[in-house]
Amino acid sequence: MSGADLPVLLPYLVLAAAAVVLLLVIAAHRSHTASAGICILGLALAFAALFVAARLAPRSVTPLLRIDGYALFYTGLVLLAALAVALLSYGYLRARDTQPREEYYVLLLLATLGATVIVASQHFAAFFLGLETLSISLFGLIGYPRLQRPPAEAGIKYLILSSMSSALLLFGIALLYNDFGTLSFAALTRPGALGTATLRDLSALTGIALVLVGIGFKLSVVPFHLWAPDIYQGAPAPVTGFVAVVSKCAVLALLLRYFLATRAFDAGTLTLLITLIAVLSILTGNLLALLQDNVKRLLAYSSIAHMGYVLVAFLAGGTLAVEAVSAYLVAYAVSTLGAFAIVGLLSRPDEPHDAESLSAYRGLFWRRPALALVFTAMLLSLAGIPLTLGFIAKFYAVVAGVGAHLTAAVTALIVGSIIGLFYYLRVIVALIQTPTVAVERTAGATERVGSAVVAALLVVLVVFGVYPAPLVSLIQSTAGRLSALPATAALTPYDHH
Repeated sequence: MSGADLPVLLPYLVLAAAAVVLLLVIAAHRSHTASAGICILGLALAFAALFVAARLAPRSVTPLLRIDGYALFYTGLVLLAALAVALLSYGYLRARDTQPREEYYVLLLLATLGATVIVASQHFAAFFLGLETLSISLFGLIGYPRLQRPPAEAGIKYLILSSMSSALLLFGIALLYNDFGTLSFAALTRPGALGTATLRDLSALTGIALVLVGIGFKLSVVPFHLWAPDIYQGAPAPVTGFVAVVSKCAVLALLLRYFLATRAFDAGTLTLLITLIAVLSILTGNLLALLQDNVKRLLAYSSIAHMGYVLVAFLAGGTLAVEAVSAYLVAYAVSTLGAFAIVGLLSRPDEPHDAESLSAYRGLFWRRPALALVFTAMLLSLAGIPLTLGFIAKFYAVVAGVGAHLTAAVTALIVGSIIGLFYYLRVIVALIQTPTVAVERTAGATERVGSAVVAALLVVLVVFGVYPAPLVSLIQSTAGRLSALPATAALTPYDHH
């Protein structure tokens, strides 16, 4: 790496520097407001640094990272989602007697840094380092507040299951290295590598399978989904939004780059396997969500189904897949963050659980009409109703699937969307029922920042749902240009036997 690479790495350097500065500030003086402010400022400066990096993109920084329009687009999406989570977390933690609170923001910065490294990875070493930075930080984030049982239990469950998936992933990477002598995505395009018809080696096939198992766990797709409902229910609402959005968007962005770089879309067995996973995720997620009276668990099963939807767009391959997946993940991020923001705003600080029971939302329209309307909009977007960003996303996915002749996957998408509409409407009906508690119309002081975030998400949801042309243009001009990695980035000095 040379000095010329530093400007293109500026967003990542800013995130790392913000985490270090925050640690030093905490050591000198503990202040929740100051810690949250440094975290928010660091995320905002990192996002601003994307425009500096964009002037030098595309550029490979060592054989590990590829900073191009695709990486910058997803880095921006991750940073904006993390910024929303940081703002929501401030009000959520401030209302609770949680000590200490300052380290929470250090973990949030480090988790975001790990996610941004993942989306720029063109090498398994960078991918695994970014993934572990993200995962280890999530162990602590999920466990906040640490003195309450539900978050602590969720953190322990995630620690055990995530460690197992990481071990399988690492073993799979080791098997691929043993077979091909490289960890670079680009080098796997040579004859006999991943995704080609000549691949017959049992060791390599086992490695591919283990890598997909590790990635499948992070995406919580069937059959690796069993952890999601418990973690979503136990984790604090802002952290649940982070897990549902940032970690999944980062891993999906990496998976798409990986498949395009290795030409794995040409491998019929792999595409058939992912098609099966997509169909099972759609049907399983939606059917299990029908049985839920717990809103956080309902959203967990919903997210499993949405990962199936986005895999339908993913399977289209080529430029259309990049555009469809990017559009879907933007819509998913906005809608999911908005939904969990409402859960956080409605949660009472004197109770160990968030506002997760469906009964807690009954009559919300009469108690908090603004929040009820926003929650309705987010649920309608997740259902794919017109005039919301979610409709644009599902339309993109259907077009991509039809264009690639994915009959089974597109059929599952349509059937799953119909099933999903039922349980989303079930929650919406509860919002307008007769209230079961005294009417409350005013928001507390700690909710003002969260309410501003929710309002911003609603504006994005509606504006791009009615007029999606600017978003589509941005995706086509940045993320849509992803292609195979350059051959010059193929090998490192450590990639040979």
